[in-house]
Amino acid sequence: MKNHQLSIERYPSYKNSEIDWLGVIPAEWTIVRNKEIFKERSSLSTTGTETLLTVSHITGVTPRSEKNVNMFMAETMEGYKICHPGDLIINTMWAWMGALGTSNELGICSPSYNVYMPIKGVPYNHKYFDYLFRIPNAIVEMTRNSKGIVSSRLRLYAKDFFQIETVLPSLQEQKSIAQYLDTKTAQIDRKIDLLTQKATQYSNLKQSLINETVTRGLDRSVPMKDSGIEWLGEVPKHWETKRVNDIASQQKRKNVGLVEKNLLSLSYGKIKRRDIDTSFGLLPESFETYQIVEAGNIILRLTDLQNDQRSLRVGLAKERGIITSAYLCLKFVGDVYPVFAYYLLFVYDISKVFYWFGGGLRQSMKFDDIKVFPFIFPPLSEQKAIAEYLDIKTAQIDQIIQTINTQIEKLKELRKTLINDVVTGKIRVIENGELIIDNY
Repeated sequence: MKNHQLSIERYPSYKNSEIDWLGVIPAEWTIVRNKEIFKERSSLSTTGTETLLTVSHITGVTPRSEKNVNMFMAETMEGYKICHPGDLIINTMWAWMGALGTSNELGICSPSYNVYMPIKGVPYNHKYFDYLFRIPNAIVEMTRNSKGIVSSRLRLYAKDFFQIETVLPSLQEQKSIAQYLDTKTAQIDRKIDLLTQKATQYSNLKQSLINETVTRGLDRSVPMKDSGIEWLGEVPKHWETKRVNDIASQQKRKNVGLVEKNLLSLSYGKIKRRDIDTSFGLLPESFETYQIVEAGNIILRLTDLQNDQRSLRVGLAKERGIITSAYLCLKFVGDVYPVFAYYLLFVYDISKVFYWFGGGLRQSMKFDDIKVFPFIFPPLSEQKAIAEYLDIKTAQIDQIIQTINTQIEKLKELRKTLINDVVTGKIRVIENGELIIDNY
């Protein structure tokens, strides 16, 4: 990847906009309030048959048919708001998250959204304003002007949106900026997509490696036998079948009296420390209901199986701590090496075995549900050899994936910085849509 440090060709002169979210802007650009660019569109659909549009903080305005949405659909969309090409649509309840954008087509949207049309005669390129209003600083400004007690209840009403001050370049500059950003962001997005596919391929390789090694062993020349487990197939002949109840116990020791304060969580197959003060989500007033976890314990998240078809519900604890009692905590004993047991349960996880047995309203499993599961185990020495081999190989793959993900994050940051600097005039785009900048 090329060095993306910028050598910036600036506009001939700048001025202080005296607006926090814009900073300095080109001297010839003007500052206006949104009410000088937009007015509310009040027309409603009489049939409800127009294309239904939805607004996302990630993709902006898109047809609902292109989104994987499971939310409730109204029986009729008569009375929904009409949106014309170029209109700005803001999800009033989620403006603080950036759920807004301009429409590329005629359609309808929820009555709870606000629809703004450009005032006739004002220089207005809707793609430019789509980029401008979705930069982080603009979202902060939208949030600052929203009304409500807590962030999840904030609302951006029309009268408050209209009072926000906005930058207004010439129409030609707006077109040039939008044209350039369409091209450049598409290039960056293609690179991100390719890298994402590459990371997925390595992730699949890792899963295949674990599956093959845990179920076949390191010596592929040994005689094989039918495991008696339909999804597993053949395993080395000298391996033994053991049931969970014979080799593991459920750990239920509660954190009474706060004897342990190292809060842990399971995420994407990794057990990590969780900051009690700044963790996302609500935390209980007391951690006495949490269970104590010891190094070597295996944690399983076996709730709401029907709502989450992803795997990586299994984690190996590498330190002592506490974790919510919603998780199942197992301690393996006897001739069982915990790291091998973790890899074996990982295979059960990615093979979707747990989903076959979940029951109840929330499609969940308890220890009683899995204690009769048959596991195939090699001798202890072979378990250790397999675990050590997989530790090395998966660490190598994880490092490759981490490197790819770092490249993806850098490209995302580059995309964000590029959009911000171009739409606010920090970098100049000339009329043919080329960027006056080196090494971009």
